[in-house]
Amino acid sequence: MKLAFSTLGCPNWPWKEIFIAAKDLGIDGIEIRGIENEMYAPRVRIFDDKNREATLRQLSGAGIALTQLTSGATLGMPDSPQAGRQEILDYVDMAQKLGVPYIRVMISPQPGPEPVDLEQGRKLYLELCRHAKTKGICLLIETNGALADSRVMREFMDGSDPESAGVLWDIHHPYRFFNETPEFTFRNIGRYIKNTHVKDSVFKDGKIAYRMMGYGDVPIFDALKTLKGAGYQGFITLEWTKRWNKELQEPGIVFYHYVSYMKYLMEDLDKEK
Repeated sequence: MKLAFSTLGCPNWPWKEIFIAAKDLGIDGIEIRGIENEMYAPRVRIFDDKNREATLRQLSGAGIALTQLTSGATLGMPDSPQAGRQEILDYVDMAQKLGVPYIRVMISPQPGPEPVDLEQGRKLYLELCRHAKTKGICLLIETNGALADSRVMREFMDGSDPESAGVLWDIHHPYRFFNETPEFTFRNIGRYIKNTHVKDSVFKDGKIAYRMMGYGDVPIFDALKTLKGAGYQGFITLEWTKRWNKELQEPGIVFYHYVSYMKYLMEDLDKEK
């Protein structure tokens, strides 16, 4: 398993600082979810036609992959059935140019359950997957909202094309919102999982309070054990929601702690052989 962080966790860092941090950490990948004030990845200057090749050479030279373009597109909101379509079309074109294999989409914007039109969302998702397949890209739908219930996700994904469709397992959401163990989640949707997000939290005074890894109660070790047992060799990506939660600790602290903590857990996994 390989480690990555999402740029969602460092909203004030320019690309130079993001790259240097990743290189210093010896991290395997960077997931793109906004850089400085630009959230729409196709408009990020370092990836435009003028700068793209230099950026890719820089990453390749350091052995760092761009793991995923994380869009904000939602597909299941009843009042805006086509709102995410153009965003995904733009992201697919960008991913093809960058050689990035995955794009994240969601059923709804909030982490927890809210009213959605699953039939509409599935129809649009499969349509966009067919388009993505022509460009060699796979659309990963996240375990958020109603799809954090892995039984619902299993039905949603049934019959999808594994070349262009898959699941982004945000380990936090099925546990926090549906009380699922990692083993239960994986039994339902493991065959669809192609990428993962991790974050930690506690439930305090009726609200979710995010914590650095190991300071909450999300069963991260159990999830890693489940993934390893299934032969998963993809990325484990820290999604630190600093952009949306300004009170959270700074990325310079959190990213370094994440790498150290994950290596500690992986060493413990190796000892269990």
